[in-house]
Order: sequence, then C-alpha cells, then structure tokens
Amino acid sequence: MTEQSRQIGGGRRTLGDFAPKLAELTDDVLFDDVWNRPELPARDRSLITVAVLTAGGDLEQLRLHLGRALENGVTRDELTEAITHVTFYAGWPKGMGAMAVAREVLDANQEHTR
Repeated sequence: MTEQSRQIGGGRRTLGDFAPKLAELTDDVLFDDVWNRPELPARDRSLITVAVLTAGGDLEQLRLHLGRALENGVTRDELTEAITHVTFYAGWPKGMGAMAVAREVLDANQEHTR
C-alpha cells in the first residue's frame, strides 16, 4: 500500500469548547485511529463515507466529507457517480438532497482551484 496523508479530525477545533469529550473521541478515535488504519486507503474510506452519509441523509456531515474526499483523491465524477448509485438503494429524496449538497460543494471547490 502506498503512503497516504495522515487523516486529522476537526472535532476539537469545531466543538472542543462545547462538547470536549465528543471532540476528543472524534479526533483521537475516529480520525487518529480508524481513518488511519492501513487496511483501506483514505480515498476508499472517503468514498464509503460519502455513500453512507448519502444513504443516511446526513447532509451536514456529507458537506464536510465531500471536501475531504477531494483532498483524498476522489474525483468530482466519482463522487457524483457514487451518489447517483446510492440514490437507487437509499431513496430518491436522500439522493437528490445529497446531490444538491455535492453540487454546491464541488462547484465551490472548483472555483477555489481556478
């Protein structure tokens, strides 16, 4: 397996003053441990995470993880295809909501990279 960037959470930055234990678990367990396990590359973990968040209708978290997915090498086309695929299993409203968020995030990201 090739070397990948170490995945770092933002729990302490976003919630540390309000919910310190949740922030600690997010950063130290979810990201420092789970996201950095060598059995799956971060790119694959990102695709899985986008699919699960789409299926669950978790649009706020999806917004954050779409950006992370791009950072981890998932392409725009792969993200829209993953959401399209999940839509047929998770339900049309969840897929449409996810795709609307994806359009917003991916378009904004494309503008920043020009």
